[in-house]
Amino acid sequence: MRPVVVLSGSETVRQALVKQGDDFAGRPDLYSFRFISDGKSLAFSTDQAGVWRARRKLAYSALRSFSTLEGTTPEYSCMLEEHVCKEGHYLIKQLNSVMKRDGSFDPFRHIVVSVANVICGMCFGRRYDHDDQELLSLVNLSDEFGQVVGSGNPADFIPILQYIPSSTMKKFLSINDRFTNFIQKIVTEHYATYDKDNIRDITDSLIDHCEDRKLDENSNIQMSDEKIVSIVNDLFGAGFDTVSTFVSWSVMYMVTYPEIQDKLHREIKDTVGQDRFPRLSDKVNLPYVEAFILEVLRHSSFLPFTIPHCTTKNTSLNGYFIPKDTCVFINQWQINHDPNLWNDPSTFNPERFLNSEGTEVNKVDGEKVLAFGLGKRRCIGEVIARNEVFLFLAILIQSFHFHKLPGEILDMTPEYGLTMKHKRCHLRATLRAEE
Repeated sequence: MRPVVVLSGSETVRQALVKQGDDFAGRPDLYSFRFISDGKSLAFSTDQAGVWRARRKLAYSALRSFSTLEGTTPEYSCMLEEHVCKEGHYLIKQLNSVMKRDGSFDPFRHIVVSVANVICGMCFGRRYDHDDQELLSLVNLSDEFGQVVGSGNPADFIPILQYIPSSTMKKFLSINDRFTNFIQKIVTEHYATYDKDNIRDITDSLIDHCEDRKLDENSNIQMSDEKIVSIVNDLFGAGFDTVSTFVSWSVMYMVTYPEIQDKLHREIKDTVGQDRFPRLSDKVNLPYVEAFILEVLRHSSFLPFTIPHCTTKNTSLNGYFIPKDTCVFINQWQINHDPNLWNDPSTFNPERFLNSEGTEVNKVDGEKVLAFGLGKRRCIGEVIARNEVFLFLAILIQSFHFHKLPGEILDMTPEYGLTMKHKRCHLRATLRAEE
């Protein structure tokens, strides 16, 4: 009932999203998207180009200004580094005590809380304890959201189903309500304690930008307070599910390929040593870690499709006519497994991104990996996400040796969802210092 165009192949996708970017920058008016952040979501809403662009700019500048803010002490290059290092330290203690208590741990459960804490620190200026009920219920909400959205909503494509009661849709609405209420509460608290001379976090930064806007008579795009809630909602939702999914996949790959794990640890040990945590400035000297990150993104392709795009006007692509308001899917999985781009694409091999001496990452090959979308709708958190996954991963590799439970076989078949996750399982971790 609703024609969909699926774009595969690197050249075709680049032609559409980059060279004809304006034509493909819309979002389809899918029924379920109207309920995400009350229909005001930056990522999902069908806002007109002008409104959407202004809000994207706002979100981007708040993200950038806050993540590059100086840390509270000189040892950290920026706020993001400080948050991740402190959380990394906490995660190591947490995993260690869980190992001592239970003899194994669920990688997703603990990683997701640490990652959520980084985004809580950046968005709300606060961190939560690993057993904090409020944080855990949020984390579970996000997980439910991914499952419900990922399974697809038939009403998006068969309109008559909108009028038929659906338990999935009911669940979806309740998840969105609870999420919005949580963020609403925090934003309200921020308004009450807001001080323009002391910007504490991204929420403050957004309020600040909006207060400026209200004073600026020439600004014809009103940024209302609920828009702030929906931007924070988006940044928060996008910021932790994807990063935690990536980090837990990385741990799974390390356990599946122990020789790769040893190589990663050797590189960190030789370059950073064991006396201090890895820093963002170490990134250039850790090419194998970088190559491993690229290969996890490529091989797992845990974001198999981007959020659906939609044509903003009648257009043609590669000689095919595509009418206005056509729903367009971008097939990232296909590009990341295309035998014309990759030698033996189904094999997991970080070395494919390194030069022959193994001393440098091949930037051109790295850019072929599609994980953050392209063009006008490219992920605004990409730089932050890449830095965050690098730091979390380097800290974990430096501290732990991960292995599977004796006699267990790891199943790497992903479970389908908005982000594809590995099946929940238990692993073991030994502190490197104690080996």
